Amino acid sequence: MRKNIVAGNWKMNLTRGSSLGLVDEILEKISKDKNTEIILSPPFLYLYKIAKMCRFNKNVKVAAQNCSKEVKGAFTGEISAEMIASCAADYVIIGHSERREYFLESNDDLAAKVNNTLAENLKVIFCCGESLKQRENEIHFDWIKQQLTQGLFHLDSTKISEIVIAYEPIWAIGTGVTASTEQAQEMHNFIRNIFYEKYGNEVGEKISILYGGSCKPTNAKELFSQKDIDGGLIGGASLNADDFLAIINSF
Repeated sequence: MRKNIVAGNWKMNLTRGSSLGLVDEILEKISKDKNTEIILSPPFLYLYKIAKMCRFNKNVKVAAQNCSKEVKGAFTGEISAEMIASCAADYVIIGHSERREYFLESNDDLAAKVNNTLAENLKVIFCCGESLKQRENEIHFDWIKQQLTQGLFHLDSTKISEIVIAYEPIWAIGTGVTASTEQAQEMHNFIRNIFYEKYGNEVGEKISILYGGSCKPTNAKELFSQKDIDGGLIGGASLNADDFLAIINSF
């Protein structure tokens, strides 16, 4: 049975005080018997403290928003996977569309980050997604397959089990526009079939695939009811405890 996951990517938002307050509120209100994995992804500065706060709830995990493609060395301002692991994190988000677009991260860069992350016994949330132009030009399926193939498919079936996929229609991030339920399910099904073809049905069936495009309390239930959508990578709505909990409770 695939794991249901709701991950909150806070991006470059919240101070230390507001971050800790948000975690307190989530932990206080969350259902203890909820069979959903919840992942909080704060800025690097707060990782260790938030990981300590969450350690007594087995369903709540912590993720870094990125890591360096380098292992260590003279790379001022970078954060290595080893550093993240030492802060008691569980996951690293790799390949977010903002990292690809604003920091020009290539699929080869992301493959190196995946390797570094797995080497530190951390799990990966690997993002993929297409632009509006790519969708309009009907190359979106080929584009997603290329991102997955070049970023992940050097891994064997054991390592690939440590990966969670997040599909982000870039044209629906921060725009208030959401892919229709049919569009989201279609792409999630396409992604799962790629894993079936590469790794076989057993591995493909176990891969959790999250939807990452303007998922909010008003549409989460419908999205999560789809056969191949196993949860969400949540942006803005994860900054509000009630909204985030409403999404979690949409399963």
